[in-house]
Amino acid sequence: MSDIGIGLIGCGVISGIYLENIARLPGLALRAVADAKREAAEAAAAGQGVPALPVEALLARDDIDIVLNLTIPAAHAPVGRQVLEAGKHLYLEKPLSATFAEARGLADLAAERGLRIGCAPDTFLGGGHQTARALLDGGRIGTPIGGTATMMVAGHERWHPNPDFYYSDPGGGALMDMGPYYLTALINLLGPVREVAALSSRPRDERRIATGERAGKTVPVEVDTHVLGVLAFESGALVQIAMSFDVIGHWHSPLEIYGTDGSMRLPDPNRFDGRVELKEGDPVAAADRAYGEGNWRGLGLADMAAAIREDRPHRASGALALHVLEVIDALHRAADTKKTITIESECDRPQPLETELT
Repeated sequence: MSDIGIGLIGCGVISGIYLENIARLPGLALRAVADAKREAAEAAAAGQGVPALPVEALLARDDIDIVLNLTIPAAHAPVGRQVLEAGKHLYLEKPLSATFAEARGLADLAAERGLRIGCAPDTFLGGGHQTARALLDGGRIGTPIGGTATMMVAGHERWHPNPDFYYSDPGGGALMDMGPYYLTALINLLGPVREVAALSSRPRDERRIATGERAGKTVPVEVDTHVLGVLAFESGALVQIAMSFDVIGHWHSPLEIYGTDGSMRLPDPNRFDGRVELKEGDPVAAADRAYGEGNWRGLGLADMAAAIREDRPHRASGALALHVLEVIDALHRAADTKKTITIESECDRPQPLETELT
C-alpha cells in the first residue's frame, strides 16, 4: 500500500525533529506545511520539497491523510476541529488540548466522523520504556504495588525566549507541560488510573525571561507551578507524582516502579533511549530494543499510519491522550477542592512495540 500523506500545521521549534523523522520513518510522505507566520512555513518547507500553504489550502488537498498539529496547546482544539471537519485524521503534539472539555469535544467529533486521533508523547514506544514494559510483563519485579514520578526543574523561562504559554491559563504549568510524558509512561506499564488526590502551590506571580530578545522582561504566572499528587491505578498500584517549575535541583529518579519481588528504575520519559535498572541483585538491564537510540519523535505518527494501512488500533491513541489529560485535570481539581477525584474516561493499555515498524 502507498505511503500515508502527511500535512503539518505549526512550524515552531518542535517541527524540526518531526520533519527529520517523517523523512526516515516508514510509510510517511510529507505533502505540505502551514503556519500562521508565512515565513515560518517557508523556512520549514525549504529543503523538504513540499509547498508552504495557508491552512485552508493544506486541508483541501486530497493527498493528505493525516494532519500533524504542532501548534501551541491553546490552538490544539480549534485547529484540531478544522482538521477533523475537513475529513482528515489528526495527530497532535501533547497535550491533546489545553482543557479536558475541549479534548473530549475533539474525541466526540472524531468518533462521529469515523476518524482517528493520535497524540504525543510517543516516547513510551522507545527502547528504554519498551524494555521496562517487557521486564514488567515478564514478572521480573512481581506484582507492581507502587512507584514515583518526578519532574522538578527551576522553570522554562531560563532557556525559552518566549515562555509565556508555560505559565498561562489554560494550558500552562509543569503538570500540563511535562505530565503527559510521565503519565503516559506509567499507563503503558500499569494501565489506566482510577482516582487521584493532590496539593499544589504558586510560589511566584511572575517569571523573568533569561534569553533572547525579551531577556529581562517578565511574564505573569496564572497557574500553580508546583503540584504533588497520588495516583491510584485500576491495577491497585499507588504512585506519587511531583511536577514543578520551582525546584533548583533534586536527587530523585524520573520514574521508579516497586513490585512484590523487586524494584525498577526507568529512564527519562521525555527520551526514547536510556537504560532500566533492577533492584533485586541483577545487573543493569540495557535498553537493547528497537528505537533505543536517538530522538524518534513522530514514531507514534508512523505507528498510526501503519495502523491505518493494517486496520488495527494505533498505540499513541486519542483515548490514551484523553485519559492522560483527564488525570491532569483531575489532579488540578483535587488540589483546588482538597478532595479525591474519580477518573471517568477509559483507555486500553497500549500494545508493546517489539520490532521496528515496516
